[in-house]
Amino acid sequence: MEPRYQQLCQWLTQETGLPHPELTSVAGDASFRRYYRLQTEQGARIVMDAPPPQEDCTPFVTIARQWFHSGIPVPEVLAEDLEQGFLLLEDFGDRQLLPLLNKGKQVAGPLYRQAIHELLQIQQTDSSTLPQYNTALLMQELELFREWFCSRWLGITLSQQEHTMLDEVFQLLTREALQQPAVTVHRDYHSRNLMLQKTSGSPALGIIDFQDAVKGPITYDLLSLLRDAYIQWPREQEHLWRDEFWQQMNQNGLCPENYQQAQFNRDFDLIGAQRHIKVVGIFVRLWLRDQKSGYLPDIPRTFSHLLSDCQGYDELNTFRLWLENKIQPLMEEKHRQLPEILSPASGATF
Repeated sequence: MEPRYQQLCQWLTQETGLPHPELTSVAGDASFRRYYRLQTEQGARIVMDAPPPQEDCTPFVTIARQWFHSGIPVPEVLAEDLEQGFLLLEDFGDRQLLPLLNKGKQVAGPLYRQAIHELLQIQQTDSSTLPQYNTALLMQELELFREWFCSRWLGITLSQQEHTMLDEVFQLLTREALQQPAVTVHRDYHSRNLMLQKTSGSPALGIIDFQDAVKGPITYDLLSLLRDAYIQWPREQEHLWRDEFWQQMNQNGLCPENYQQAQFNRDFDLIGAQRHIKVVGIFVRLWLRDQKSGYLPDIPRTFSHLLSDCQGYDELNTFRLWLENKIQPLMEEKHRQLPEILSPASGATF
């Protein structure tokens, strides 16, 4: 038994009274955190092991308690040891939203409406203590594309002209993001972080993986939900759900003053470009740096979202054509090579 696991079990014994806690590993996320399920007399619990210094539980606990007391369906924090990085949490189960969304729009529609309702509640929470989604953070995210996706994954040496083009696009997207009305942003609000909970009535959503919340662009989480890296809808359907959010925001008196729907729609697309540029870089980094291969098959879909984000905007036309003519063929060839790249003979770690 490794020392950290032993420390975790000792802490659980102290917190629960169970002399020999039996932990079952639960699928993790794109981080250094590990998750386990623990059966107690009160029912199942989730145990989070977030080893310092790679992880800091404090933001998770702070946001979880604030949102929980605001009526937002996040796991209740039952016990914590922030110094060691151990948390005992309410168990939301294993049923992600994604498999149900894949059944089609008739099933997906009511679920998206629930997700939109919860998102509007999140946007009303106090954001004054959250980090700002500022220029430095936005640019840091965008640079993942240049370093990890273009250079390390596709093996491209960018020309000075291409570097200049990316500089201009990154500056534009950052400037546009910071001009949006600012609200509380979950920052990873998508179908794998929305859980279906067992209830006596209709299914209820539970929200996880919110520890990176910031104060930032009003369209960010809606974009993350509707142009999800793990599912793709026809643009017409996506726009219907986007418009439902706009209507709900207005009906509930939550629309910022002088904020027009045309601007909202533009903001939605441009923050999409920022997010998807970031995400393809993160997916590559998770493989090359952290040996997590599970996100590589989602790169083509995310890239398709990026092209959709840029469509119809003159200021992104040169960038979009470059993506289509130079980057997309290289990305597709790399995708065809995935079975070989990830085969046991390659030494890949799953």
